[in-house]
Amino acid sequence: MHNVRRVLDVGCGPGTDAPQFADMDYLGIDQNERYISHARRRHGRPFEVGDVTRLEVPTDQRFDFILVNSLLHHIDTPSTRGLLAHLPNLLSDGGHVHVIELVLPPRSSLPRLLARADRGEFPRSLQEWHGLFVESFDEIVFEPFDVCVGRIVFWNMVYFKGCAKHRSSPMRENAS
Repeated sequence: MHNVRRVLDVGCGPGTDAPQFADMDYLGIDQNERYISHARRRHGRPFEVGDVTRLEVPTDQRFDFILVNSLLHHIDTPSTRGLLAHLPNLLSDGGHVHVIELVLPPRSSLPRLLARADRGEFPRSLQEWHGLFVESFDEIVFEPFDVCVGRIVFWNMVYFKGCAKHRSSPMRENAS
C-alpha cells in the first residue's frame, strides 16, 4: 500500500485487522471498551474507545486509508448515514475509504439464512449498500464477492472503495 501514511480502523473490535497495517501510523477506534482493552494488550498499538462521528483531526493529521470492516450491518440506517457522512472529514486529500460488508441476498439461500442469524440486525441488499455508500463518497470500486468453504457459499459480501465527493463550486455551476 504505497502512499498510505495514516490508517483509521473504524469499529476495529479486538484489533483483528491491525497487523495488516504494521508499518503505518494506525489508529483503531471502537465503542466497546472490552474490545479496545484486548486490542491494546494484544497489539501494542494505538486504540481508542469512542464514537468516530465525534472524532476530529487537523488537516495535516487526516487519514489516507479508512477501513470499515463488517461494522455497518450492526448499525441502523440513520446512524450508518451519519457515520459515512462524517468520514470524508477525516480523509486526507487523495485518501480512500474501504468498506467490507455483509449483504442480505434477495432470495432464500444459506447466505441469506446466515445473514439473518448474524448478530448484526441490519444486513442490507447490494442496492441498499450502494445507495448508502455513494451518498457520501465517489465510487471507485463496488464489488460483490462470496465467502466460500469448499464450494459452498456461506456469506455474500461487498467491497467498496471510495473517495470524498468532488463538489463543484457554485461559481462553476453558474458558469455552465
